[in-house]
Amino acid sequence: MLQRRTNRRSFLGASAGWLAAGVGLSLEAGERPQIHNPRATDGDSAHEPAWSKRLTITVGPRNTAGSKKADLVGNSDRVLQAAVDYVARMGGGVVRLLPGVFTLRNSVHLPSKIRIVGAGDETVITKGASTISPLAADSDWYDQEITLQDAVGFQVGDGVVLQTKNPHTGAQDTIKRMLVAQSGKRFKLNDGIRKNLWLSGKPTAATLFPLFTSENTHDVILENLTFDGNRQNNANLNGNYGGCIFLQDCNRYTIRNVTTRNYNGDGVSFQICHDVVIENCHSHDNADLGVHPGSGSQRPLIRNCRLERNNIGVFWCWGVKFGLAEGNKISRNRSYGMSIGHNDTDNIMRDNDISESGKVGILFRDDARGADFWANRNLVANNRIINSGGDAGVGIDILGHTKDTKIVGNEIRETRNARQRIGIRINDKAGGVELVRNTIEGFSQDIADARSV
Repeated sequence: MLQRRTNRRSFLGASAGWLAAGVGLSLEAGERPQIHNPRATDGDSAHEPAWSKRLTITVGPRNTAGSKKADLVGNSDRVLQAAVDYVARMGGGVVRLLPGVFTLRNSVHLPSKIRIVGAGDETVITKGASTISPLAADSDWYDQEITLQDAVGFQVGDGVVLQTKNPHTGAQDTIKRMLVAQSGKRFKLNDGIRKNLWLSGKPTAATLFPLFTSENTHDVILENLTFDGNRQNNANLNGNYGGCIFLQDCNRYTIRNVTTRNYNGDGVSFQICHDVVIENCHSHDNADLGVHPGSGSQRPLIRNCRLERNNIGVFWCWGVKFGLAEGNKISRNRSYGMSIGHNDTDNIMRDNDISESGKVGILFRDDARGADFWANRNLVANNRIINSGGDAGVGIDILGHTKDTKIVGNEIRETRNARQRIGIRINDKAGGVELVRNTIEGFSQDIADARSV
């Protein structure tokens, strides 16, 4: 029996050959080999080839020039939902919306790994007027149906919001559901209520919903779309539940070249969502917030957007961390250009134009709900903050026990009249605030620091 002998020289030669072949063996202890030429492997979502083609479905509204060329034709949420579900079932791909108006009676629920592309201002997604009715019968938390006093304006397939006064706490409960079956004024819901809708709490049902929404999904791109919330004909929906676009517990969404306007609530709201990119978007004339990075969201990026005539341009909610708002034009928002507060730490607001805010350009809120829940360790750099508030307006207002704040290289100007206006105001409880190379002009007080009184 012959045995092959391996000497040191042949081993070194073989090792060199392996490395030359691109095996990529690491010389660092504990480091894994680099990935080369990945293959699609069942269950492995971390690495796969960059496929040059994926499925594309086109959707065209009825009675438009493009409808004859579309794979699916229609103007409703049903045709849009059919398109995104079909693409998702094929492992991901593109839904292309042709020019026209899509009028929804329910949210379009987004699955993972899809891209939805429109034709910019020519692709409009909107909704009809909202309808509201009191409930006519009690429903317990384990029920899956409601009874309306007036069912006119409601139909199977509608998205609805149920609201009531909680019988135990007195707070308002808000529940989002769909109507899936009907007998007269009784409607079955797509899921159990999980709250008590007792008549003592004066419960109501209303045809309110975000236009696009998703929960627990990832890797989605929305591009070149226009969302119009028909604000004048719809009741308000709180941004913790809705908006033109509303996301909950989602990761890696990119919203690019998208307009969100005229919603009776927020333009874009995302709650506990990570690595969300809002880029080159226009959010305007919404009742509440232009962009709402919601509670617990990590690493949001809001870049090169126009945020105009909302109540607040950018609202950093609770526990938003390591975010960047950069290069945005934030103007004529009725209360604040930016608002940051409860446990919003380690964020950067840089190179933004914030003008004509109704009260304050940038507000650091006094969210006094714990020992150290303020907006700490944030950087405000190289912004231009112009004409903030009324006669007693403030460019940057730092409230509460906010600490370790850096205000560097900003231009804070008042071009109207000094009156009682203040460039930077720091309350007496604030911690460290570093002011470096800021230009402050036109105020009755450039810096009002209550800590030094």
